[in-house]
Amino acid sequence: MNEIARMDQGMPTTTSESQLPHNIEAEQQLLGALLTDNDLYDRAASVVRAEHFYDPVHARIWEICAARIQKNALASPVTLKPFLEEDEGLKSLGGPSYLVNLAASAIAGYAVRDYAQMIYDLAIRRELIALGRDISARANDVTIDAEPAAQIVEAESKLYALAEQGRSESGFQSFLSAIKQAVDVANAAYQRDGGLAGISTGLVDMDKKLGGLHRSDLLILAGRPSMGKTSLATNIAFNVAKAYKRGTTYDGRDGAVEGGVVGFYSLEMSAEQLAARILSEASEVPSEQIRKGDMTEAEFRRFVEAAKALESCPLFIDDTPALPIAQLAARARRQKRTHGLDLLIIDYLQLVTAPGKGDNRVNEVSAITQGLKAIAKELDIPVIALSQLSRQVENREDKRPQLSDLRESGSIEQDADVVMFVYREEYYKEREKPGDHQLDKMAEWQAAMEAVHGKAEVVIGKQRHGPIGTVELSFEGRFTRFGNLVKPWQTEQAAIGSSRTLGIEDSRHKNRLADFSARTDNAKDQSPRR
Repeated sequence: MNEIARMDQGMPTTTSESQLPHNIEAEQQLLGALLTDNDLYDRAASVVRAEHFYDPVHARIWEICAARIQKNALASPVTLKPFLEEDEGLKSLGGPSYLVNLAASAIAGYAVRDYAQMIYDLAIRRELIALGRDISARANDVTIDAEPAAQIVEAESKLYALAEQGRSESGFQSFLSAIKQAVDVANAAYQRDGGLAGISTGLVDMDKKLGGLHRSDLLILAGRPSMGKTSLATNIAFNVAKAYKRGTTYDGRDGAVEGGVVGFYSLEMSAEQLAARILSEASEVPSEQIRKGDMTEAEFRRFVEAAKALESCPLFIDDTPALPIAQLAARARRQKRTHGLDLLIIDYLQLVTAPGKGDNRVNEVSAITQGLKAIAKELDIPVIALSQLSRQVENREDKRPQLSDLRESGSIEQDADVVMFVYREEYYKEREKPGDHQLDKMAEWQAAMEAVHGKAEVVIGKQRHGPIGTVELSFEGRFTRFGNLVKPWQTEQAAIGSSRTLGIEDSRHKNRLADFSARTDNAKDQSPRR
C-alpha cells in the first residue's frame, strides 16, 4: 500500500535507511492550507516550487494550484477535481476525496512559511544525495573523455549552485526596495572615511575618480608592456589586503568593513616573483636586489620585518598557467566559500583560456570577458582584469592609449564597467635620449625628463558610474610602487601633512629628485665639451 494512503488511514509507516529524506505530513498540510486559503500562495511560493515536493502527486497538485491562482482563479478541492480526476497517482490515494482530506488537514496560515522551508530543506538534502551519487558514478566511469580535473570543476560548480539556491529572490523587486538599497549604499559611503561607496584602492586620487572598487563590477586595467600594469594591480591588491578589517557591513552581513580578502590569479609571473614585488614595496628594497640577494644588513632586516608583518595579510595567489575560465570561476567560488573573497585580480586576460578554442580570437575573448563579468555578479565582488594593448599605440605621436587600442576591443569594451589605461611618458622619453654630442637637444631632453620623472597616469576611458578622465600618480621603479602624487602647487608643509594621511613620506619624493639630479649631472659630465 502507498505510504500516503497508509498514513491517511492511520496505519504506521516503515522507513528504511536507504529512503531519501522527506516529510509527507508537511507536504499534505501545506497543500491543505493552500486549498483553503489561496492568499497564502505568495508566502509559500517565495520558498518552494513544484520540484521541491517529494511525492509526485503533491507536485502536480501544487502546479495546478499555482496555475489557477496566478490566473486569479479559485484553487479548491472542487475546482481541482476535473484536472486530477484521471490522475493515476491520485486514484491510488482514493481519488478526488484525497483533496478533501488535504483541505481538512490544513495548518494555520502563520505556519505556512515554516512548513515551506522544511519541505525546501529536505529537497536540498535529496539533491545533495543525488549529486553525491552522480559524482560517484562519473568517477567510476574510467574513460578517456572523463578527465578527473574536469569532473571536479563540474561537481564544484553544481555544489556551489546548490549552496546559493534560495539565498536571493529572483525577478522583479519593488522600487521602494531598490531605493532602500541605494540609500544604504550612500549612507555607508557617507559614514566611511573618504566617502567611498566601494573598496578603497589606497590611491586617493583614483578613489575620488572611481568612488572605490564597486561590487559586481568588471574593471579592465590595460597598457603596453613595461607600463606597470602588474605593479599597479599588485599595489592595489596589497593596499586592500593590508587595510582588511572584519565586522558587520551596512547590509547587516558579517564581512569586510575596510579593505578586503584578495584573490590574485598570476598567470604570467610565479607566486614567488609576485611576493617579491610586494615585499620590495613594503620593505623599500629594490626588487632586483631581492632577486640577487644583494642587500645590506639593514636592508635585509627591513625585508625580514616586512615579511613578518605581511604573514597575516589576506592575500591569496594562484599562479596556475593557462587557466580555463571555468576553473578560474570554480576556484574563486571555493575561495569565497572557505576564506572569503572581496576582490579578484587576473593578470592577465589574454592568458585565460576559453572553451572551444578556434580561429576566432574575438569570440574567445568575448567568452572570457562575459565569464569574468558573471563571476563579478555571482560572487558580488569587483573583478580587475589586466589586458595588453595592440602595437598601434607605438605608431602614433601621442602614445596615450585609448579604447580602440584594446585587443579584441569590442567585447572588452562592452562587458567592462570601467576601462583604465596605465601610461608613463617617462618610459618613452628615456628612449628619445639624443646623442652625447647634441648638447642643445640633450638640455631639452633633460628638462623634459625632469618634468615627467617619477610620474604616471591612469587614463579612465570608460566608467559606468562616473566621469572619465586622467588620474596622476607617482611611480618608483626601484620598488615597483605607485603612490599618491604631491601636486606642484602644494606648499612644503601641506605636502608633509598629505604624506602622513596618504602614506607617502616626503623623503621619498626628495630621494627621487636627488637620484634624477645625479643622473643628469653624470650625463652632463660625460658629454663632450665644445
